[in-house]
Amino acid sequence: MTSTARPLGPFELAADAAATPAALAAGTTWRPARVPGGVHESLLDAGLIGHPYFGDNERSVRWVEDATWWYRTVFDGPGELEWDERLRLVCSGLDTVASVWLNGVLVGTHASQFRPGVFDVTSHVRERNVLLVRFAPPLAGLTAPAGVADAIARTRKLLAPGDAPPPGVLSTDPAFTLRRKAAFSWGWDFAPRVPSVGITGPVELRRERAAVLAGHHVRAVAADAAARTAEVAIDVEADAFAVAGELRADVVLTAPDGREHAAGIPLGPSGRGGTVISLADAHLWWTHDLGDQPLYAVSIALTAPDGTVLDRSEDRVGLRTIALDRSPDDAGGRLFRFVLNGVPIFARGANWVPASMLTGSVEPATVRSLVATARRGEMTMLRVWGGGIYEQDAFYRACDDPGVLVWQDFMFACVDYPSDDPELRAEVAREADHQVRRLRNRACLALWAGNNEVHAIHGFVHGNLEPGDWGWSFFHDLLPAAVERRSPEVPYWPGSPWADSDPAGTNGVADGDRHAWEVWHGVDVGAGGPAAFPGRGAAVHFARYRHDRGKFISEFGLHAAPDLGTLRRWTPPGSLAPHSPEFDHRNKDVPKNKGDDLMFAETGLPADLEQYADFSMACQAEGLKFGIEHYRRRQPHCSGTLLWQFNDPWPGLSWSVVDHDLIPKAGFHFAQRAYRTVLTSFVRADDGRLELWVTNSGRRDVPLDLRVEVATFAGEHVIDERVAAVARAGASRPVWSAAPQTYAPGPDRYAWVSDADGATEPNRLFFAPVKDLPLAAGRVELTSGPNVDGRADLTLTSTGYSYLARIVPPAPGAVFGRNYLDLRDGERVGVRAEGLPDGFDPAALRVATFGTTGRGTA
Repeated sequence: MTSTARPLGPFELAADAAATPAALAAGTTWRPARVPGGVHESLLDAGLIGHPYFGDNERSVRWVEDATWWYRTVFDGPGELEWDERLRLVCSGLDTVASVWLNGVLVGTHASQFRPGVFDVTSHVRERNVLLVRFAPPLAGLTAPAGVADAIARTRKLLAPGDAPPPGVLSTDPAFTLRRKAAFSWGWDFAPRVPSVGITGPVELRRERAAVLAGHHVRAVAADAAARTAEVAIDVEADAFAVAGELRADVVLTAPDGREHAAGIPLGPSGRGGTVISLADAHLWWTHDLGDQPLYAVSIALTAPDGTVLDRSEDRVGLRTIALDRSPDDAGGRLFRFVLNGVPIFARGANWVPASMLTGSVEPATVRSLVATARRGEMTMLRVWGGGIYEQDAFYRACDDPGVLVWQDFMFACVDYPSDDPELRAEVAREADHQVRRLRNRACLALWAGNNEVHAIHGFVHGNLEPGDWGWSFFHDLLPAAVERRSPEVPYWPGSPWADSDPAGTNGVADGDRHAWEVWHGVDVGAGGPAAFPGRGAAVHFARYRHDRGKFISEFGLHAAPDLGTLRRWTPPGSLAPHSPEFDHRNKDVPKNKGDDLMFAETGLPADLEQYADFSMACQAEGLKFGIEHYRRRQPHCSGTLLWQFNDPWPGLSWSVVDHDLIPKAGFHFAQRAYRTVLTSFVRADDGRLELWVTNSGRRDVPLDLRVEVATFAGEHVIDERVAAVARAGASRPVWSAAPQTYAPGPDRYAWVSDADGATEPNRLFFAPVKDLPLAAGRVELTSGPNVDGRADLTLTSTGYSYLARIVPPAPGAVFGRNYLDLRDGERVGVRAEGLPDGFDPAALRVATFGTTGRGTA
């Protein structure tokens, strides 16, 4: 008999301060519990709390994190066990400080959101069983280490001088650094304080005989894309708890075309064994811009000495090699460039944060939808940010399927960690071993990074990065050792940002990756450039990106409001206006009016909520467009841009390009066009010349038949030329230029480029801030086909020049293949709508342009 797993449930939930089952009050009230999920979700289902995201309910539910919670379920036993069988209780998600009782016996404790709880219950299971799980307040009983408390106090003083409130996590108890729980739980500059608690994953009773599969690792250790060959290493691990003699793993690797490659692997006394097989006509996995994403089926049978199959495992893996190129750059410094199957790439993507503060109730379908949106946005890499969680399996599989790489942070962010604490160190070691083993078979996995901004902030506060009790041994010893031991083919990087040899420090431009926060925060964090600006608007303006010579930009971005429908769904009617209390509650950054400086410079200050949404979206979209184009023109000296941030954990104002209700902002669509594999972009050189560059991040040269125009918004042509060019693979270069007297830059005109064959998106350059452009005349008309299974084909037609021309989403879930467009007079574009509500007439869709509310045809 092979091992079996039986899901347990349903569960009930109760609030009771009892320390043991025997002390539970006789009158304790038990209510249905949502599992997987959490306490907040169960209380919501029972109507006992308002949603933490609605209005200011974040404050009214604060008591939940300070209470003690009990879960209960009853189940029948599996019957008589053989001498060589065992029973294990596997809790895939316990968030966070849990004690587990079975039939009144304490079978184990657990204190990590980042690994499962597994308990041997062989001797405790009866014919009828009661399982109880107690969750204590996550920070109860912890005392912040003095060094960490001092470091956080210094950081507060530096980042929030005077009476200013400390941003995000700096406002909570420094003891959280001792608890392995998502740092953003306690609030961040894009997230509220709503720490999740409860059973966040399935609970199973596993019946196992003699031995079980404990892990496998299938990966290409060498690949030749031209010859279509690969060397594939296969390692298998077993947990042999009641077997004599040598076990064997029978592995079948099935190619996408059905060809099978079989291997029998003897597992020695350690329960481990491996082999290497050679594949001809290998199907290699690529990012979606470089090739296909074939996946091999992996079947493993664990066989006893007598031929009995004890356990089975199934998987799907992509074969690829991944490396980090840090060779000398002929422009100075060292490259920071990913190499996939021997091909250097320019990574184009974003930073991923948890899709909800209530992490246990995020459905796999939501994760898959978000990843599909990233793919639709032409993104080739997502960075799982170190202040959140290691994502659920559905995320990584969703990245494998469409060809999106994953930069995976370990879960440390922005503060010192007491790495000399023996209990914490042991817990981190278990976490790292589990997560590396869990994710090592995913083709999408491109990098393990030790932390988010811990080095940068420690260096900022203390003036050095000497080894010490602040996390150093985690990032430079324990974590890289775990990667080397369990998944050596994936590169490890100590942190983000980090640089081994940049004289400017961890966030300079000569080496490593950098977080480009000169824009938005208005201070130099390593890029250099001008030291003085004519005003605050210029100091925070996205024009500063042009001075950044970084090798890989792993964070950069600007704030924008979410879709107005999202804001209104989550706030009391009539409570929203720019900087009203409810409005500012949605913005967790400080000060609350930081975005006003940028809008003042680029769009002008908004007069009402509708203008705030438009103006902030325009600033974000223009800034991301400007930054992406600048960094991509620097290819190969710059080899990646990951904008901050992709998504949102609640309906607030933030740097996200997809809001909490899964509606893309203008910034998403601008980035979507700038992230196309082949990019044409204008730039004004220091001498005033207008240059057109072509950038190709693909594997093959692409011929272009370009039309280059400079025209006025009134429709007059200043320049109209045809340019034949070739976009060379992996390169960027100028292909056309015009002297300033030729195109006479001014706010009444713009530059435009298009390709006759559609190999690249049309693009434009304005010669003045948006506020100075004559944009009021643009009007857009929408015509539509029928709604068929939620899909409809739409056409937008512009009269005059229409800026930020878009279709207003009628409900969450409705998505448009393209949106927030620049449409010139007479231009018609087709748009595919998906996810429309059942029975919705597409002719009722509203359209809008910059400065309109979308109440009808603009």
